[in-house]
Amino acid sequence: MPRFAANLSMMFNEWDFLDRFGAAADAGFDAVEFLFPYDHDPDAIGARLQKHKLTQALFNLPPGDFAAGERGIAAVSGREEEFRASVARAEPYVAATGVKRVHVMAGLVARDQGSIGVYRGNILHAAERLGRLGVSVMLEPINGRDIPGYFLNDFGFAASFVRDLGLDTVRLQFDVYHRQILHGDVTRGLEALLPITGHVQVASIPSRHEPQGEELDYGFVFETLDRLGYAGFVGCEYRPRAATLDGLGWFARWRPR
Repeated sequence: MPRFAANLSMMFNEWDFLDRFGAAADAGFDAVEFLFPYDHDPDAIGARLQKHKLTQALFNLPPGDFAAGERGIAAVSGREEEFRASVARAEPYVAATGVKRVHVMAGLVARDQGSIGVYRGNILHAAERLGRLGVSVMLEPINGRDIPGYFLNDFGFAASFVRDLGLDTVRLQFDVYHRQILHGDVTRGLEALLPITGHVQVASIPSRHEPQGEELDYGFVFETLDRLGYAGFVGCEYRPRAATLDGLGWFARWRPR
């Protein structure tokens, strides 16, 4: 049975951020993820995880100026020192939360030999630095409808990049929502790419709501993950259609008993 992690950046927004941990635990989740923790003290987050017996499944490195529209800097030339500083900034949050996976956003830049070289250098740095802490770097292809111009917008390229690096500490983040929009063929994609996948995320397609209904049979997807022996987390990176708790009917079927 997949182990689900509530995404606290999208779910449980009826609560203040630090109170979302308790709300997720009360709803039956035993793991959480979120985008960016950097507006909060790392020890305060760690204390909430410990209090509610939650595992931190994932969070992102600082993405540059997110409010101004930046979506990562790992592939952006001239920002290498800033990228290294972002890795250092994440380290206290790694220590406080015990997280084992950190997602690195690539940025809004054309994919060419120059940006690929910058990306490779930055990912190697993050993998080496975070690997010392027992953390793997996650690379997630993101569709161009949600983030136009995103560097890492193809699962084939991402898979080749991960395989070419050949590092246990660099893994694919397989977001089913993005996969379906970019390429479709979700089942065959999971079968081919699960050996290099370190984290899975889900949402309905095309609306990015609860993983039920619309154009994908998530019951089949979850059964496929079980059939393939996936033992990692499934991040619930979706926007609830209404109140978070009102939309958890899908979870009642799949949550661990």
